[in-house]
Amino acid sequence: MSQIRTVSDTDRRSVPIALLHADLVVVGGGMAGTCCAITAARAGAKVVLVQDRPVLGGNASSEVRLYVCGATYLGHGNNRWSREGGVIDEILVENTFRNPEGNPVIFDTILLEKVVDEPNITLLLNTIVHGVNKEGSRILSVEAFCSQNQMQYQISAPLFCDSSGDGILATLAGAAFRMGAEAADEFGEGFAPSEEYGALLGHSIYFYTKDVGRPVKFLAPSFALDDVTTISQHRSFSTSENGCQLWWIEYGGRLDTVHDTEEIKWELWKVVYGVWNHLKNSGKFPEAENLTLEWVGLIPGKRESRRFEGHYMLRQKDIVEQVEHEDAVAFGGHPIDLHPADGVFSEHPGAKLIFPPGIFQIPYRCLISRSVSNLFLAGRLISASHVAFAATRVMATCAHGGQAVGMAAALCARDGLEPVELLSVPRIGELRRELLKTGQHVPGVPLRDSQDLATYARVAASSEYVLSELPGDGPALRLDASRAQLLPLPAGRLPQVGFTLNVDAQTTLRVEARISDRVDNHTPSEVLGVCELRLAAGADQHVKVDIEASIDKDRYVFFCLMENEHVAVVSSETRLTGMTAAFHEHTQKFDEAIGSPYIELWCPEKQPHGRNLAVTVNPPLRPFSAANICNGFARPTSQPNAWLSASDDEDPTLTLSWAGSQRIGSVDLRFDTDFDRPMLTVLVEQDERAIPHCVRHYRLRADDRVVAEVTDNHQTRAVHVFDPPLEATEMAVDILATNGAGPGAIFEFHCYE
Repeated sequence: MSQIRTVSDTDRRSVPIALLHADLVVVGGGMAGTCCAITAARAGAKVVLVQDRPVLGGNASSEVRLYVCGATYLGHGNNRWSREGGVIDEILVENTFRNPEGNPVIFDTILLEKVVDEPNITLLLNTIVHGVNKEGSRILSVEAFCSQNQMQYQISAPLFCDSSGDGILATLAGAAFRMGAEAADEFGEGFAPSEEYGALLGHSIYFYTKDVGRPVKFLAPSFALDDVTTISQHRSFSTSENGCQLWWIEYGGRLDTVHDTEEIKWELWKVVYGVWNHLKNSGKFPEAENLTLEWVGLIPGKRESRRFEGHYMLRQKDIVEQVEHEDAVAFGGHPIDLHPADGVFSEHPGAKLIFPPGIFQIPYRCLISRSVSNLFLAGRLISASHVAFAATRVMATCAHGGQAVGMAAALCARDGLEPVELLSVPRIGELRRELLKTGQHVPGVPLRDSQDLATYARVAASSEYVLSELPGDGPALRLDASRAQLLPLPAGRLPQVGFTLNVDAQTTLRVEARISDRVDNHTPSEVLGVCELRLAAGADQHVKVDIEASIDKDRYVFFCLMENEHVAVVSSETRLTGMTAAFHEHTQKFDEAIGSPYIELWCPEKQPHGRNLAVTVNPPLRPFSAANICNGFARPTSQPNAWLSASDDEDPTLTLSWAGSQRIGSVDLRFDTDFDRPMLTVLVEQDERAIPHCVRHYRLRADDRVVAEVTDNHQTRAVHVFDPPLEATEMAVDILATNGAGPGAIFEFHCYE
């Protein structure tokens, strides 16, 4: 029997209103807001995450399809081991494992799963904030509407975070903001753009194509751009490019990139369909015959709009000079990347860059509004100048800052504090400590935690890896570009190193030992010494390099084999934590006028082709001590910072022991998922689902009892909680297998009551 609901006539109706309360309301579910919400929820805060789209991820979602990148800059740069840590690392590693093909729809599901699996998060999709209620300088609640369920929400909380990109919450709350570029003299920024170049970055829309195996005709819509010659000669057409490889389809920097977004979108659609019409029907691209247009973005990916003023504005100097801040809670490392405002129609190249010499700190003061007392800022709208924004705007950097906000909000909610109160010395110290405990990396800041029982333990290992040789079992790599092997050396005189060379003709090979200007940078800017090797023609020549020079601190030294057309150097298939080779890709010239430093960019080959150089070292190196697990760094910096067992150790074990019995409620392990790998989320196919030297199978023992065993790990961090807590005088981890060859690495082994 059918049932019909009958509703009587009335003059008007209102939509239902749901009243929600939380510790933190996060407006905007891009990468910054998603990582902020997860971090806060895991730290104990009740969170409402409001997202105006049907999926999470913002520009990384299937709606836009830009890959998440950050300080690694796609692997093209000097920022070794710089992939962001914490929740964003967890997401990137999981996506690499589950989605090596780079399917953007699968990435959507990973983000959604991470959020809905958190019981402390209430997720509101398709819900837009349209109103704010305030009392003085504080936000009391926000009003939002969901178009799908026709529900109105009033959400109250003591703390709010705007990670919406355009800053809808902060704007409605009256927070001070800027839009456009500052004059060069305001912050002393030589890279500040001229009026002719333009003061805003534009939006982009991408498209995907598909080969259907038979000819496909395309009839362009009437609104398609009919004259592609108006597109700048600096932009090239190709049938092999898809998705965010088409980043140059950009427009809108001369308009209001908030209120003119619909106009910008239509112009970008005109360009997209005009470009595709040109590829299909100009006759210049016969390879396009079997291609069809599979997908075109329905909303533009936004780069820049409002930037909100915090208690400090990051600027060009902070990035290029790597200024240290006492309240640093996150980092960036992407080059300063400015685009001309006219986008595809500009006669300027699509982008101009300044590479910093290393990663740079982002202070907490940039993440809190100076004018709305309970408002955090996360994502591309943080407090930064237009020039600095051009480096902080990328999504992994945004996510890393969002994590800092999430933890700060959890601490404020726990103790009833306003965001600015965390700036006191003990409070900022606690914030940084709690962030580091979750896997966040802050340059130059080690984890020091008096609650960690490992701090008081005796640390022992079944063996430690001694680096005397990387065997020459890989292909010979020609020195068509200069190549270098990075070696983690102790303070003192440089060791003698040896390489195996194939030489076509008599020649002289120049070998240089170089270091960076800072111990935790990896830009080979200073030459310590030089060795000239006179070589006769012949294969498999083992040469020794003995440079009389010393270093005063433990650090990486580049042994650079300079470009020589007659020489190839033999490589090694052995892959170890904190070990890499690099080649000279290009040089950034010094330009005082724009504030660009001279930097030689030495980049590793992309995996799985990236190999170390075959090398011998005398005396051998011992950088993989078990004591590294307590040094406070969970990734390679100036040294590998990891424990590795000897390669012939059949039962590698790391042990913490105490004089008396300890109450152990949890164990926190950190493994190596290769922080040098960008792990781009979409479009780019990953060659390895799991990092080979990441520990896959391990066992935890308390005294003689096995208390946990994991057989399928691929993640950086593994936390084991024991309820009831264990009582033990010894905790040990046995490494039973890795995800590939070589010894498995452990960066940290924490124990807590």
